[in-house]
This record gives sequence, structure tokens and C-alpha cells, in this order.
Amino acid sequence: MLSALDREQSVAPPGFSRWLIPPAALSVHLCIGQVYATSVYKNSLIAHFDVGQTAIGIIFSIAIVMLGLSAALGGTWVEANGPRKAMFVSACFWASGFAVSALGIGTGQLWLVYLGYGFLGGIGLGIGYISPVSTLIKWFPDRPGLATGLAIMGFGGGALIASPLSRQLLSYYDPAYDPSVSTSVASGGALVALFLTLGAGYFVIMMFGVVTVRVPPEGWAPEGFDPATVAAKPLVTTASVSAASAIRTGSFWLLWIVLFCNVTAGIGILEQASPMIQDFFRDDAGVSTVAVSAAAGFVGVLSLFNMAGRFVWSSTSDVIGRKRMYLVYLGGGMILYALLASVGHAAVWLFVLLAGLILSFYGGGFATVPAYLRDLFGTFQVGAIHGRLLTAWAAAGVAGPLIVNGFLDAQGKPGTLTASAYRPALFTMVGLLAVGLLANLLIRPVPERFHETPAEEKEAVA
Repeated sequence: MLSALDREQSVAPPGFSRWLIPPAALSVHLCIGQVYATSVYKNSLIAHFDVGQTAIGIIFSIAIVMLGLSAALGGTWVEANGPRKAMFVSACFWASGFAVSALGIGTGQLWLVYLGYGFLGGIGLGIGYISPVSTLIKWFPDRPGLATGLAIMGFGGGALIASPLSRQLLSYYDPAYDPSVSTSVASGGALVALFLTLGAGYFVIMMFGVVTVRVPPEGWAPEGFDPATVAAKPLVTTASVSAASAIRTGSFWLLWIVLFCNVTAGIGILEQASPMIQDFFRDDAGVSTVAVSAAAGFVGVLSLFNMAGRFVWSSTSDVIGRKRMYLVYLGGGMILYALLASVGHAAVWLFVLLAGLILSFYGGGFATVPAYLRDLFGTFQVGAIHGRLLTAWAAAGVAGPLIVNGFLDAQGKPGTLTASAYRPALFTMVGLLAVGLLANLLIRPVPERFHETPAEEKEAVA
């Protein structure tokens, strides 16, 4: 039965519609996108284990670090074994992460949650993130930005589904839990039931992707597609570059810096979204004029911007080019961060609009980078190269919260901060985006000495 997962068994038959691949990719990305919804039960975990915020926040950091490491180390394996086997492995790690975490919650052992959701779940995140993306790029050589945007949109939108679902499940398993009250916490038993339910449910949904996904036959191309039109665009190659050669090029490391800067800036807002909007709008008595429920709604709005940006901006990159699109992300982001720091406190609608556009650029950057890699290095081992590049995400997942929280800790205690307390962190992000902008301007086509010969390609596949 396991042989059905082999790459050879997943080659698409004649007449197969490539539009079945985006739903298969979405089934995986919507599930693993749940990682953005961990704040829903963060306070409940803090109360259950009787620890501080940092001890629980480490769970998310471990998961993101393992995402980057597993994507980097497992990228070549994913390319060699195909998306079906990779998506199955991802589902097993992701589901087992919830199961082990449930055991840790039930026995009061926090280290098991680190091992489960953080370590095992993080491996599932990394493998699951890159496997459908590389497959989509091969199926959509004519519109790689659109294709990757469709899939990675699901990762950004995963929290939009997981957040209300988790709240409803906690209310069901623990009637005393009130999701509308910020201080309400769920019991340990409810948390165990939640994790087991999510793990089982996500495994079943991800199996849809495993069954549906296919790889194109050798030599396949969309009807009417001329590869010569792709090669005519700046920075776009029809040659092949291996993952081992890619990391020896300057373009790879410049793009690493670009992604790191863009993600670090965006994740700083994402991690502080709910308390940030409350702190920006306080009356003379120091009481926030933004209710807890409204702050939760703001997080949902940011998820919508994050999700929409992944599709809209990455699709736009097919028209204007990847390099120009990142000029918009980074240059536009600098302007938006400066406005947020200086006039964001003037009105709630202005704050929401500025933060939403910043998050749309954050999401768009994720969705556009696989197509950027395809332009620079070809489709040969784009999944493995993408995996190595995601180490920038792992680094940003640590750096972003550290930068923001470091500045905020120096300004005062949570619940007493105002808009001015955020300005040093926000202007720091402006500087960081400027570094990314410069790196993007320096990216050049990959020199021919790094291109693979046809014989080397066949040997690598074998």
C-alpha cells in the first residue's frame, strides 16, 4: 500500500486537469496554517502549566525554527520522492505533534508539548509547506505567481478557520470557558480534547491532498505555452540549477536577506496584533477604547489581508515581474511602517488599513518567493532550493518577536503601553526593510557556470 505513495505512482494520466492541484495544495496549507492560531489557547496553556508567557511562546518559536530546518534539510528528499509521499509524511508528523502535545497537557509535562507541537509539528510544517509549492510551479510554468499564491493563500488563511473553530471546540469541551472574555481559560481536559480533535481532523483533510496530488509527465507543458516567452523576461531562466549550486550563488543569499527582512518586519505586527491596537488607543485614564472583542476581530481582519495579499500580489508579480513586486513590498512597507508609527494613532480605521496593507505585503512576500526562485534557478530542484531559503523564515520567526518585545519591555509593562512605546520598534522595521530593498536591487541572473547539463540533471534524478 505504501508503494502507492512513490513518485512513479503519482504521474498524471493523459487528460488530467492541472486545476485539481491547487485544491490538493490548499488541503495541506489550510491545515498547517493553524500554527498562526496558537494565540487562541495561549492563556489556557499558561494557566494550565502555571508558567510565564515566554515558556509558552517558545512552542511557536520551536515550530517555526523546525519548519525552516526541515524544509532546508528535507527539500532534496521531497524533490526525489514526489509530493504524494512528502504530503503523507507531513500529515503524520503534524497529527502526531498534536497527539504528543495532548499527552503532555494531560500529564502536566510541558516538555512533551515542546516535543509534540514544536519539534514534530514543526517538521510536518516544513515538509508540508514546500511539497505542494514545488509541484504547483511545475504544473503552472506560465503563471507561477498565480499558482503559488493559490496554495500559500491557504497557509495565511489557516488561522482564519482555526481561530474560531478552536474557540468553539474549547467552549464545547469546557462550558465554563467564555471565548469573548480575554481572561477566560479552558481546563486541561478541554485542551487535551481540542488537540486530539484537531490532530485527527487535520490528518483526514490532508489525506485528500495526498490522494489527489499528481506530478506532470516528463516533457509536459500547458497547451499553447511557449517556454521561449519565459526566457525573454529579465531574471528568468530556462536553465536548471541544483540546490547544491544555488546556495553558492550571490542571488540566493541576497534573496535570503530579502525574505528575512520582509518576514521579520511583518511578523512583528502579527505577533503583537491584539495588544497593539488596544495600546494605540487609550484614553486619558489609560483605559483602551478598543474592546477585547474588537481586538480579536482586528486579528481576523489581518488574517484576511494576509491571505488576500498572498493571492493578489503574487498574481500581480506574473505581470510586473518578481523583482519589481519586491520593490513594492519593501519600499511600500517602509512608507507604511513610518505612517503607522507617526499617524497610526489618529483613527482606528487608519490604523487597521495601514496594518492590513503591511500584512498583505508580508503574505505576498511568502507567495511570490517560490516564483522568484523559479525565475532565477529553474524548476529542476526548486522545492529543495525553496526549503533552504525558508531558513530565513526560521531566523525571522525568532528575530521579529525578539526585536519588538525587546523594545516594548524597555518601554513598560503590558497593559500600560501607548502608541509612542511602539515607535522605536516600528522605525527599526523601516530600517530593516531598507536593507531588504537594497539586497533586492542587487539581485542578478545566475551565471551560466552554475547551470546543470542535461547529463547532470538525469544523474541527479536517478
